[in-house]
Amino acid sequence: MKLLAITCGTEGDARPIAALGHALIGAGHEVTLLADASTLDTAHGLGVPAEALAGDIRATITRDGGMRDITGALAKLTIANTGAWLDQALATGRGCDAVIVSGLAGFVGLSAAQALGVPAIGAMLIPLTPTAAFASPFLPFTPPRAFNRGSHQLFAQLSWQVFRPATNRARARIGLPPLRGRWTARPALYGVSPALLPHPGDWPDNAHLCGQWVAPAPAWTPPDALLAFLDAGEPPIYIGFGSMGGFDSARILASIVGAVGQRRALFHAGWSGLDATRLPGNFHSIGRTPHDWLLPRTAMAIHHGGSGTTHSACRAGVPSVIVPFAGDQFFWAARMRALGIARDALKGRSLDAARLARAIAYADTGPARAAAASIGRRMRDEDGLARAVALVERHVAAGRMAATSATRPVPRGAPNR
Repeated sequence: MKLLAITCGTEGDARPIAALGHALIGAGHEVTLLADASTLDTAHGLGVPAEALAGDIRATITRDGGMRDITGALAKLTIANTGAWLDQALATGRGCDAVIVSGLAGFVGLSAAQALGVPAIGAMLIPLTPTAAFASPFLPFTPPRAFNRGSHQLFAQLSWQVFRPATNRARARIGLPPLRGRWTARPALYGVSPALLPHPGDWPDNAHLCGQWVAPAPAWTPPDALLAFLDAGEPPIYIGFGSMGGFDSARILASIVGAVGQRRALFHAGWSGLDATRLPGNFHSIGRTPHDWLLPRTAMAIHHGGSGTTHSACRAGVPSVIVPFAGDQFFWAARMRALGIARDALKGRSLDAARLARAIAYADTGPARAAAASIGRRMRDEDGLARAVALVERHVAAGRMAATSATRPVPRGAPNR
């Protein structure tokens, strides 16, 4: 089976798709991944064939003030590159049996699958299938339960309205009819742990919580300085905001230093632009370090609440202190509070040392540690990649005829799926 995987997002978005590609290759299939150039390190390290898409998501996020309107900035990036992404997907995907679609490249991937006459399979890290069990993960607040399902539908419709003109222009250029509504019939595979998010009872049969998609541990040797720091005292606090950037770095740094006090801490700058040289001596600055090696050796993780980091901290069995900035990060922070792993509701844009210190103090309590350890034991029993591979194989086999029929001309006025 030959597969094309296409995604556009941060490193946290691309890394699990690369892990899925590696697992599919291990099962005997061919996979090529298309993603942003700045997010391909995992794919290259795993030996997954990969090509860079047009655009630069890191520059989009980390430019000064980028976090003030990250949604608008990413929408502009997607709209500007929709045509180029579709051209590349068609060229790379020629002869494939299915297209695995994810992230900002979702509508492009769906259109490419239709043009190629093959099934499209969603592979995502954020639960987008409408449900009454929880609200859309992209809301920065929790609405009354009665509005949960409607919030999913509203967000999906608003997203479609933003991307529809560029999507349909690109489709027309390659001879596809315009989409007149959201395309909802495709299978949806989520690299999300049912230990963190129970499977909603009202989801359709083609929506699946697989468990976290964890890449195999790389051939990596920890630096001597890191080992010496870990051996020199009690487990430290890990601090890292992944691919977040473009925020008030001086204020964030002052809040972190003030809240941590004299405790030992590991700091990973990532894309944040935070100046590690301004940290006091109880902080040790690190570069890219595998979470599955590092986090079990820490006391807790302070992070932005991306799906991947949240899952990795929980899988390690350590509490999280989530400082959300945008997107689904508020959703994962709320999940940690619901599970008893965290308590305080923080926001990156208004963070101060006092609020962060209270959150750290709660993460140090027995109940928070017990909740994190329990979740970790359950997650370590999951094999999200094996389940995802089996589901991809099943849906490709079942969907070939449907994907072929989707390439037939749509009569004028007939609704699209």
